[in-house]
Amino acid sequence: MPISPSPHTSVPDSDALAAPTAGRRPRVTIARGATPWFVPTLATAAVTTALTRRSGKWALAAVPACALSAGMLWFFRDPEREIGTGRVISPADGVVQSIDAWPDGRTRVAIFMSPLNVHVNRAPLPGTVTSVEHVAGGFVPAFNKDSDQNERVVWHFDTELGDIEMVQIAGAVARRIVPYVDAGTKVEQGDRIGLIRFGSRVDTYLPAGVEVGVEVGQKTTAGVTRLDRD
Repeated sequence: MPISPSPHTSVPDSDALAAPTAGRRPRVTIARGATPWFVPTLATAAVTTALTRRSGKWALAAVPACALSAGMLWFFRDPEREIGTGRVISPADGVVQSIDAWPDGRTRVAIFMSPLNVHVNRAPLPGTVTSVEHVAGGFVPAFNKDSDQNERVVWHFDTELGDIEMVQIAGAVARRIVPYVDAGTKVEQGDRIGLIRFGSRVDTYLPAGVEVGVEVGQKTTAGVTRLDRD
């Protein structure tokens, strides 16, 4: 059934955490949808660190809490990107896991996202989001062949190349997919459209007649790497 972004996923621009900039260094914010994970961790780190002034024993809690907060900052980073060129660009940071010909003539490009990758996904083409559908499923590791039956969100875009399907797939760790936009939204190529917490997989289906421009094992950058070729 169609789904809408959760009211708890949005982080106002004024509340976004940005890294200091120097010259033309890309601005980095915290991804929308990270709040339920990041805020409690940061609060715990702040409280336990303050309590170390009363007793050094609190360092036993403060050190791991601060380390976890630093990890959350890294996991939920959302850097600005200079959008690449091409008809279809990668919706995800990661590694091309497989390239499969589909019976209907399309080609599926599956990108595996590790916990160390940026987790924000971007629109592969400009167009209109025609549907955003949640499909219930399991949570096996995303590199497993059975992950096609995992919890997932199926996107369809009306583009100059026709209907384009993209699927966000949850894995063993990622148990929450957070769409940023609704059906009917017009998007530009490279716009942020959703988040998979802690990684997993994103599949893009190239329409018949569009040649693949990447190889299995190749690293991809969301909004930058071109998936097709002329």
